[in-house]
Amino acid sequence: MIAKIRSLKIDRSSLRLKMTLEKRPKLIGFDLDYTLWPFWVDTHVDPPFHKDKNGKVVDSRNVKINFYKEVPKVLQKLHSEGCILAAVSRTTDPEGANQLLELWDWDRFFTYKEIYPGRKTTHFQRIKEASGLEYREMLFFDDEERNKIDLNTIGVLTIMVPDGVTEELVKQGLVTFSNKN
Repeated sequence: MIAKIRSLKIDRSSLRLKMTLEKRPKLIGFDLDYTLWPFWVDTHVDPPFHKDKNGKVVDSRNVKINFYKEVPKVLQKLHSEGCILAAVSRTTDPEGANQLLELWDWDRFFTYKEIYPGRKTTHFQRIKEASGLEYREMLFFDDEERNKIDLNTIGVLTIMVPDGVTEELVKQGLVTFSNKN
């Protein structure tokens, strides 16, 4: 009888996990500045960017350009799990932002890239049109409250990023999305 109870607990746990996975967003978007990297690409660094002889990304003054430590692992994991990812930024330097995505080989993770000045609602409207997804099926990570306020009006769940994207923050975001839906 004890074995059956243990088996039942395992089955319930597996069912709960499966139900959570079914409530995942169909698209996960990431802002760039102060979300994937710790600077504004249009003001704090000096493009164009390139790789130095050691393969490190540097700006035109040969200053090393860093990203938040957990970002490559987070993007790789989500991509390998089949998540559709989007890079969404209102930077005034789209060329520099795209150059960094290419140099770090993160381009391969993003199905959609909406990187240009403007409101995040415009960015997501274009993603919606291109993807056929509904706003309520999207999750977004950003560091700016004004973007969260804007996106709330159209139904995109936005998770605030206080100090760069981390695995734990993404897990919390997925749980929040699952609980909302």
